[in-house]
Amino acid sequence: MKTLAIAFFVCAALPLVADTWKDVPLVDSNCSAKVKSTPDQHTRQCALSCAKSGFGVLADGSYLKFDDAGNAKVLTALRTTKKTDHLRATVTGKRSGESIQVESITLD
Repeated sequence: MKTLAIAFFVCAALPLVADTWKDVPLVDSNCSAKVKSTPDQHTRQCALSCAKSGFGVLADGSYLKFDDAGNAKVLTALRTTKKTDHLRATVTGKRSGESIQVESITLD
């Protein structure tokens, strides 16, 4: 019975566990297809100019779009960074299809 209770707890907690993507290219949605082959050349200025389209990362062979909270966090990070290109990030959140509900993001 104890083993069954532990198994139930572990299975119930699995959806609460966040995923982490490390050192992934950060790009705006507007430019995601255009810079897929050369994401590190995408500039901070371009990302800020296209901010209204939203942000995401190129990971797992596709573009994963951020939720509104993630977009706000990226915008703050981009405004404060001194990096001009090679925009990479570590993102923690929950993936749902091709989007991420962002819990935290840091520019690498």
